Amino acid sequence: MDKIDTARVAETILAAPGWARVGITAPTSHIRVEAAFELARAIAESMRAGAEPASPDQLGLSL
Repeated sequence: MDKIDTARVAETILAAPGWARVGITAPTSHIRVEAAFELARAIAESMRAGAEPASPDQLGLSL
């Protein structure tokens, strides 16, 4: 298993969708769960891609 780069994980969390970053502290559990899964997806995608995380200023486009 590769060593986890905590700086890269932090950058990826900061580049994740804003609703997920805020949603992790939501008062309802279903929103917290969805937000946690979105953050996990962002981190997993970043690790798979092998590239630097996207800039927080870059807009995501849904396909």
